[in-house]
Amino acid sequence: MKNVDLSKIKKVHFVGIGGIGVSAIARMMLLEGKKVSGSDSAESLITKELRKLGAKIFLGHNADNVADKVDLIVYTPAVDFENPELKKGKKLNIPTLSYPEMLGLISKNKYTIAVSGAHGKTTTTAMIAKILIDAKYNPTIIVGSLLKDQNPPTPKASAGRGSNFVAGKGDYFVVEACEYKKSFLNINPKIIVITNIDNDHLDYYGNLKNVKKAFGEFASKLDKDGFLVCDSSNDNLKEVVKKTKAKIIDYTKIPTNFSLKIPGEHNIKNAQAAMVVAELLGVGEKEALASLNKFSGPWRRFEYKGKTKKGVLVYDDYGHHPTEIKATLRGAREFFGRKKIYCVFQPHLYSRTKNHLIEFGASFEDADVIVVATIYAAREKDDKSINSQMLAGEIKRNGKKEVYCIESFDKIEKYLIANSDKDSIVITMGAGDIYKLSNSLVNSKS
Repeated sequence: MKNVDLSKIKKVHFVGIGGIGVSAIARMMLLEGKKVSGSDSAESLITKELRKLGAKIFLGHNADNVADKVDLIVYTPAVDFENPELKKGKKLNIPTLSYPEMLGLISKNKYTIAVSGAHGKTTTTAMIAKILIDAKYNPTIIVGSLLKDQNPPTPKASAGRGSNFVAGKGDYFVVEACEYKKSFLNINPKIIVITNIDNDHLDYYGNLKNVKKAFGEFASKLDKDGFLVCDSSNDNLKEVVKKTKAKIIDYTKIPTNFSLKIPGEHNIKNAQAAMVVAELLGVGEKEALASLNKFSGPWRRFEYKGKTKKGVLVYDDYGHHPTEIKATLRGAREFFGRKKIYCVFQPHLYSRTKNHLIEFGASFEDADVIVVATIYAAREKDDKSINSQMLAGEIKRNGKKEVYCIESFDKIEKYLIANSDKDSIVITMGAGDIYKLSNSLVNSKS
């Protein structure tokens, strides 16, 4: 870990400031009275909010964005080292830390609860956050979404939306720990939650064996007095649990007497894991249960957006892996019964779409109509060997008759307005910018 004294830092520049994790650190620096600047490729809800809080935001990456008097540069792992701002920082000998390295610094002096896993880590982190906030533990929280249940809200947080960062004065630090590029190995945890392990981020890991190996390295960071909370009987976890010296607690043994506001068996499992952490930290069972039953979910996790003019209920979800899609749609089917479900899916990354094409094709069983949008490239270059039409074809091969490929959000919106009615549900889904469509649908005058 690089030796940086954050107390002496006055001016910080963030490369990729619009990212959900990096922006949380930017909020933290702003609340500490530091001057914050940052760049990202495009404007977003997050960059707009940071600008309101006093950050200087640049759109596009340019060496001129880095001022000579910057004391620290923080960057997202998604950028490469040829980024002009990182190169200028190196030229000026400015200390530079990745987002995961910053988490390592923050977690060093806190009792850290790190929530990891292929699916469900954001919701589980937010559940633990709500329990500890309600219990007046005053935790510091960094989560990979925006918290809707903050009580009390973070100072200067956006009205009605919450924040991805809560500045607590207590001893506890609750952090979402991402496995991408082994980022979570920078964190210094006392409790690790592993919700599950799946074959995601194969553009980096190559195969499931390497994914499991990384989680094993993470579990090995725990001391004997630490705790590993997981489903220890799961096949993908069996090798991982052998790597830790800590006490292993199986969250699946927790009673499921919840009355959750968010649907799905997967969310019951998330709640079980959160209950284990609550018990470990001394929160009473009744108190923790009450918090979970009031929990409305973080931003973009089966989030209710409103109704269209025709009365169609619109939801938005971040699901971008076949396992997540299947779980969310199954939960929606259980919740809405026989109502007609329209799922608009925006594939995220060419590599993920290609690597999981067959699994994606079998993931939409509980949707009646599937609309596939153009692949959201994010950090990847165009790959002509995979496209949305191929994904739509794979979904059809799994017996779904109403599958459509529609390129633009405008055309998708027109299709949905023309074909859905008050007995329909629309779920927009994906890790890109598909949430813009859900916003547009509920605000449309048509």
